Amino acid sequence: MRHRILGLILTLIVLSYTVSSFTQNQQPPGFATCVACHTIGKGKLIGPDLKGVNDRHDEAWLLSFIRSSQTMIKNGDPVAVKLFEENNKIPMPDNNLTDDQIRGILTYIRNYDEAAVVTTEGGKPGEVSVPSGEVESSLKMHKRIYGPGSTQITFIIFLVLFFLSVIDLAFTKLIRAKFIHIVIILVSVFVVGEIVYVEAKELGRQQGYAPDQPVWFSHKVHAAQNQINCLYCHSTAMESKTAGFPSTSVCMNCHNVVKKGKITGEVEIAKVLDSWNTKKPIEWVRVHNLPDHVWFSHAQHVNAGKRQCQECHGKVEEMDKIVQVENLGMGWCVNCHRNTHIQFTENPFYREFATFDEEIKSGSRKSVTVDDIGGNNCQLCHY
Repeated sequence: MRHRILGLILTLIVLSYTVSSFTQNQQPPGFATCVACHTIGKGKLIGPDLKGVNDRHDEAWLLSFIRSSQTMIKNGDPVAVKLFEENNKIPMPDNNLTDDQIRGILTYIRNYDEAAVVTTEGGKPGEVSVPSGEVESSLKMHKRIYGPGSTQITFIIFLVLFFLSVIDLAFTKLIRAKFIHIVIILVSVFVVGEIVYVEAKELGRQQGYAPDQPVWFSHKVHAAQNQINCLYCHSTAMESKTAGFPSTSVCMNCHNVVKKGKITGEVEIAKVLDSWNTKKPIEWVRVHNLPDHVWFSHAQHVNAGKRQCQECHGKVEEMDKIVQVENLGMGWCVNCHRNTHIQFTENPFYREFATFDEEIKSGSRKSVTVDDIGGNNCQLCHY
């Protein structure tokens, strides 16, 4: 009996050690973003080598720097400024990681063991690689159809049927049963009328629009696999009407080192390098467009409203080729304002609505929608 108990205890100890070893060597959440610019023990990549970073800086400083290095640089922190200048003044994107998540990354760096590190399929230790079969599926692009699709063939067929029925009913009389003509004419009128209505309603809208870009750029690779924050490339979304196109210098923060892609090889990245060397900007094609009489601000929605990119643009992190998912029509916007409950109590931007604040605190109101604060007033978008 004692031998069994002793064997069970030893088994549990070995199992716990194995699980602990596996957990320590598994990349923590958020670290995939780090490996795009840093190595552990292999020297400088884009940013400095992370080996020994726990010994070079105290934890409080690291928590602040990893969360927002640019804030520390703007505030004049001497160590942050020195690091920034030593690394060619390449900005490190801000992260919305919690303190515990950052501590998990720092622990992973401290205990990093290259021989035991958990890697992705076909990848090297610390490398984010494309899973098997991902290359083939990515090259198929984004083929889902949004919007009404093509109605031209249906329109022409029923228009021809309409005229043939009218001509036969009035002149040729090849079909003697008049009810057949009447049925064809009525069905044709209904179908043609429905198509005219749908197409007229979609005038000025571009749902399903997916233009070819001068460089084959995959959000799936950058935003999902490499976990690059949207604001790193679209940096003006928090402060401006438009999210903006990234300049070639932003691309070069990574591609001055990364010159070969797992899907497109060197061909597409070479276009970025050529743009940098010739000082000629890449002419990206805008996908999401609004009429001139519509005023829209990304800052209002992203910064104040705390909306996520996917709510309007779809799951861009799953797209190799960006496509306009929503129709961006007035009805779509109005319904969103009616149904969206704003983060009223947690967001100081809305504190000026004192009445609503008091009603929520007293319990007489559960939530506040965009419509409640005037989000559907005509003048807001059509001033």
